[in-house]
Amino acid sequence: MTRTLALVAKIAAGIFIVFMWFYAFVLAPRESANNIGDKEWSTRSEATCQKAADFRTGLADLSKIDPVDASALAKKADIIDKATDSIEETLDALAADLPSTAKGKELVPEWIRDFRVYVQDRRDYTAEMRSGKLSEFSESIVEGIPITERLGKFARENHMPTCQPPRDLQA
Repeated sequence: MTRTLALVAKIAAGIFIVFMWFYAFVLAPRESANNIGDKEWSTRSEATCQKAADFRTGLADLSKIDPVDASALAKKADIIDKATDSIEETLDALAADLPSTAKGKELVPEWIRDFRVYVQDRRDYTAEMRSGKLSEFSESIVEGIPITERLGKFARENHMPTCQPPRDLQA
């Protein structure tokens, strides 16, 4: 009798485990926590971000700078600030046109707030350049991950690839 109960318990546990994995891989919903569910807003935002990305592409200056030449550093800082201005203008436009979904109205302002932290990181970087120091760009870490990773994931999961943070300062 004890063996029979043990066997039934093992079979029941096995069936439960199989069902659990079946649910996890087949039946469980796949929606991302970042997906706001407003495709029209995502489309409008992507178009706004694309204009800013095109503008930043036009600013590209691939000339080599002397890290001890203060005027060269200031010139590079000016270019970065113009690119950062375009990011701020884009954020202002996105903030003025919030999504229609409740989830979007909750998450988009948080994303924009995080993006403004990234903008400040860029401003701090150019201030350091203008002081005559050239160092590696350092971005804020939020909840243990680089802020650009958080921002980029939100943009990708809402089908807005050009709304990801530009990678113009990475080494």
